[in-house]
Amino acid sequence: MKTRGSGILLHITSLPGDYGIGDLGPGAHRFVDFLKASGQRYWQILPVHPTDTRYDNSPYHALSAFAGNTLLISPEQLVTDGYLDSSDLNPELNIPAGEVDFPSVIAFKERLFDMVFNRFSYFGHDSRFKEFCDREAWWLDDYSLFIAIRKEFSPAPWSDWPDELKNRNPDALFRYKEHHSMTIEREKFLQYIFSGQWETLLRKCHNSGIRLIGDVPIYIDYDSSDVWANPSLFQLDEDSKPKFVAGVPPDYFSATGQIWNNPLYNWDIMRELGFTFWISRLKRELSLVDYVRIDHFRGLAGFWEIPAGSDTAIEGRWVDAPAWDFIRTLVKEFPCLPIIAEDLGIITPDVREVMREFAIPGMKVLLFAFSSPTGDNPYIIHNIPRDSVVYTGTHDNTPVKGWFMQDATYEERERLTEYLGYEPETDEIPEIFVRLAMMSRADTAIVPVQDILGLDSSARMNRPGTDEGNWRWRMQEGMITERTAEYLLKLVKVYGR
Repeated sequence: MKTRGSGILLHITSLPGDYGIGDLGPGAHRFVDFLKASGQRYWQILPVHPTDTRYDNSPYHALSAFAGNTLLISPEQLVTDGYLDSSDLNPELNIPAGEVDFPSVIAFKERLFDMVFNRFSYFGHDSRFKEFCDREAWWLDDYSLFIAIRKEFSPAPWSDWPDELKNRNPDALFRYKEHHSMTIEREKFLQYIFSGQWETLLRKCHNSGIRLIGDVPIYIDYDSSDVWANPSLFQLDEDSKPKFVAGVPPDYFSATGQIWNNPLYNWDIMRELGFTFWISRLKRELSLVDYVRIDHFRGLAGFWEIPAGSDTAIEGRWVDAPAWDFIRTLVKEFPCLPIIAEDLGIITPDVREVMREFAIPGMKVLLFAFSSPTGDNPYIIHNIPRDSVVYTGTHDNTPVKGWFMQDATYEERERLTEYLGYEPETDEIPEIFVRLAMMSRADTAIVPVQDILGLDSSARMNRPGTDEGNWRWRMQEGMITERTAEYLLKLVKVYGR
């Protein structure tokens, strides 16, 4: 990412398509064609691991840091690969065409998955499936077993399972595998399907000159196969429940901070084991994408420790983490260290020193560029260093048009006017911000597709600090046109990206 380039931020679930949610099928492949035609180098996505309705299907609350989100499996690709007939995709669908209706999508896809797995089991396994299971057994065995048990005892978290399963008694787990072998096999099979469709899309990206930027939440969900299988790596009490949870203190997004409820790492044990869990996690992630953004990167140097059960994040405190030892270990495994640091908010000098030492690029968000006088604002384009990734906004922000219409203060509008040298019209704002990102000194510019399309707050993906109603926005067919590609290609040429 040392060469000037640009890309688009769009999560896969937000792609258009006929089955209620964006997936790995034709819509994704068409989007890659659009990226190529518009001269882009990068496609940035959000995490692609299994989500759950109990957590509003947030991609930042995954049941596994290693498994794929099977909701992204394409029904059309199942037909292409011979697992379904086209007639199987013609039931009377009651899935809304606008925002993602997760309950409807889940019901529809689970029916398809049952059909596919039953046929697969009837006609016998192929050797590729066995090879996949053997190759990925290091995470797949625990994950498939976890999901099978979870389905039986839902909605109880794993800490409320029977003691022999909660504590992973070998004899109990062996008996459970024998009695529920088909359920476990089904989960493995769905991961096999996801893997095949993902590899097809990744190959399409690479053949088109597009590199994928993925996203790694710094913390692991408590109700996940990872914590259940590796409890010693986390700060849990004698009942296997978190002693402390992760979050952030009061900031731009929330006056009382945020409680994320993820268990905190036991960094002493992590270090003793050579950070093997994180190395395995990044190896798995980098088999899916080319670069990863580490969300809340500053938590690797110091984290906000909140006592479990607290009402607000105000009750937390800062605790040091072993960033230097951790990053040095990563460099040995990944010499090029293909990561981007999410370094927004209040970042202490020790974090900056780590990023500088290991040449880790940070993020600059233009929506913050007018929150203070522009002369020394770190997010304004004349102050952005080359080794940065500049964004107009992120999935956590309202699109820039919505920001200008509803969220921007009088002072922010005035600073924008002074910086541009004229007072812009509302409809001009998205293109202005896209141009600012493209002309900046930053080596890499990433623009959410909502800003490319000039959409307002109704197209927002997430509102930090809220637990419901997020992650549902979808781009509709016809929003992106040849004219859109021509417009972006022109900007790429004008600004040398």
